[in-house]
Amino acid sequence: GYQAAMKGKGVELTVGFANRILHTPPDGVTVAVPDPTTIVVTGADKQKVGQFAAEIRASKKPEPYKGKGIRYDGEKVRQKEGKSFSQGK
Repeated sequence: GYQAAMKGKGVELTVGFANRILHTPPDGVTVAVPDPTTIVVTGADKQKVGQFAAEIRASKKPEPYKGKGIRYDGEKVRQKEGKSFSQGK
């Protein structure tokens, strides 16, 4: 699956692409990776924390058919119904 790891000050994401994605946080924002599937972004400036969290999420947004992707804690992704095959015509 998808994994995250600390690489220096930044976060390295393995999200199914050929190359890993490295995100470096701005000044005043700290990042922790307690386990490979959890990223904790903290800081005093709420705008910077939210912006950095949005940049991480944009790397692989949750898609509505399988629900795979990077989500915020407690975020619900509405599942869509797949193709329905009809008999006959």
